[in-house]
Amino acid sequence: MKKKGILIGIAGGSGSGKTLVAETIYKDLGSDKVILLKQDSYYKDLSHLPLEKRHEQNFDHPDAIDSELFVAQVKDLLAGRTIEEPVYNFVTHNRHKATKTVGPHSMIVLDGILILNNVELRDLMDIKVYVDTDPDIRVLRRLKRDILERGRSMESVIEQYEQSVRPMHLQFVEPSKRYADIIVPEGGYNKVAIDLLKTKIEALLKEENTAS
Repeated sequence: MKKKGILIGIAGGSGSGKTLVAETIYKDLGSDKVILLKQDSYYKDLSHLPLEKRHEQNFDHPDAIDSELFVAQVKDLLAGRTIEEPVYNFVTHNRHKATKTVGPHSMIVLDGILILNNVELRDLMDIKVYVDTDPDIRVLRRLKRDILERGRSMESVIEQYEQSVRPMHLQFVEPSKRYADIIVPEGGYNKVAIDLLKTKIEALLKEENTAS
């Protein structure tokens, strides 16, 4: 596949601030240049299961992601094509029937806890970033997000963290840090690291424009 775009991968534990890093890059570089694609959109549809069974699924394991579709759509974007990005409902754990038309753009920023764990995605990336944040901060951020944005109770968030989030982080997410080109401590609040990252991305964009 001949690439027509640049792929930046931003990984890190749940609540690390990786999404803030990705959204800051997206905002500062301009939406006319950048697509922000979130791994969370590619959770497998669980509509075939009763609601209580859906809540019991391990959403922090790589098997929870429709990796085949995710990789295929990233390749389509890098080839200069548009995609129909899934729209996922985190309350019901279903995909909406409607999709989101995305692309084409010259740069794709991937945001997800497991993207550096996927060798196919890693091999496509021009820059691999890992956002490294202390566990206690990540837990508090996830607790706040899941209660306010995803309709969860405090008890269910804590139970999920103990049973799946923490063990999956240690098994899959933390080890993927070794593949990163850049490690950003404290996520989107590290302005120096983000400015350096944006400078590198702008240089890549300039090279891409010159080559084309």
